[in-house]
Amino acid sequence: MIPMDPVTILVSVVVILFLVNLYNNQKQQKGKNLPPGPRPLPLIGSIHLIDLKKPHVSFIELSKQYGPVYTIHLGMSKMVIICGYDAVKEALINQADEFADRPKTPLFYKIQKDHGIVFSNGESWKAMRRFTLSTLRDYGMGKKGIEDKINEEAEHLVQTFRSYGGKPFDNRLILNAAVANIIVSMLLNDRFQYDDPTLIRLMNLVTENIRLMGTPMARLYNMFPKLIDPLPGVHNTIAANTEQMHNFMRETFTKQRRDLDVNNQRNIIDAFLAKQQEGKPESTLYYHDENLTALVAQLFGAGMETTSTTLRWSLLIMIKYPEIQKKVQNEIEKVIGMAQPKLEHRKQMPYTDAVVCEVQRFGDIAPSNIPHATSCDVTFRGYLIPKGTSILPVLSSILKDETYFAKPDEFYPEHFLDADGNFKKNDAFLPFSAGKRSCAGESLAKMELFLFFTTLLQNFTFQAPPGTVVDLTPALGSTNAPLFHEICAIPRS
Repeated sequence: MIPMDPVTILVSVVVILFLVNLYNNQKQQKGKNLPPGPRPLPLIGSIHLIDLKKPHVSFIELSKQYGPVYTIHLGMSKMVIICGYDAVKEALINQADEFADRPKTPLFYKIQKDHGIVFSNGESWKAMRRFTLSTLRDYGMGKKGIEDKINEEAEHLVQTFRSYGGKPFDNRLILNAAVANIIVSMLLNDRFQYDDPTLIRLMNLVTENIRLMGTPMARLYNMFPKLIDPLPGVHNTIAANTEQMHNFMRETFTKQRRDLDVNNQRNIIDAFLAKQQEGKPESTLYYHDENLTALVAQLFGAGMETTSTTLRWSLLIMIKYPEIQKKVQNEIEKVIGMAQPKLEHRKQMPYTDAVVCEVQRFGDIAPSNIPHATSCDVTFRGYLIPKGTSILPVLSSILKDETYFAKPDEFYPEHFLDADGNFKKNDAFLPFSAGKRSCAGESLAKMELFLFFTTLLQNFTFQAPPGTVVDLTPALGSTNAPLFHEICAIPRS
């Protein structure tokens, strides 16, 4: 054998990997016509062009050079980026079936495989989505029963805010708990006190995972999973947090299975357990405990995080723009007075409705979206995109599309108002995404946002603590949440 020093070995490995990568790219490109994009470097692709803390910003900037549809190499994998409302609509709505799959994203696959509703594909995903939509409706979504639960929870929220006597406090855990209790009522037919240790632990696990998934190391894991997986790092923390969540779910299922009465189903979990006992082929194929565990964890996490984050933005923005806060309060006084807010009031409150929508647009809660994948070879805008290609419709590029929003970088409720002050729909308002993978809990979230927001503005005027400057810069994470801040809730009566 010829002795080789470490540097020679390293160079040899890099050269071999480069040649393998080149061969694979040539093989995959043969007969294909992917959208053009930045020229990739060996091994790393175009990572050097991406801000790993805020990749959506980089994707939007690159779209100015390469157009609304382009291909980017992230490590040794390819992804097609789609920016702007027109291109995203064409993909997710006009060709909904072709863009309805999910890619096997390494970090998500590590923690939940392809179970549940968010990351699954094929018949399992179809079964889980049908079940989720039907049971969310059965247990209140869009109905008077859940409206009453939200209003009851809003009263708990008001009392908690009132207990601070106008002094500064951090509202993150409180709002998380209030919103979590709505999905808990549908999953478990129960609610937690805001200081319940179990609820706090579950919320902290979700919040930490969402923060860690937005770190550069988590994003690098998705690009180089085999290289990073053996090493210590955030991927292991995320996996451990997820397992804690799953263990809580499994304990809950065990308790409910003992008390299950298929003729008197109390909540979503009971409905799933009843499906397991139907004896049909799909009972075994799709309604197994792994799907149940992942589904409930996903519903809890998604049902809490995005809505509570939007509410936090709403209060912070009202503090930043007191004149807008006052207009909302004037409309509340005119239409509702001190009566309990109801969903039926929304049609009579165009300004408040516009403010809530603008909070969702400006807050840009899920800027990068969850990746899609093509379910078959797709012809899109003259390009041939192979089956299984990762697709990223960048939601931030839609919500800040200057073709549809006059002042995309400002908080401007008039985006949703016509010249006469009536509420005006905007086609590019897609905070819940669109197509086959749009958020299953969209109507529930809209109910929560309107009822919680109006109840809080009805009862309090929100101010910053003395000497504090309001900062609307988002924190680091896989979602755009406000930076740590405290608020003062000044009772109005």
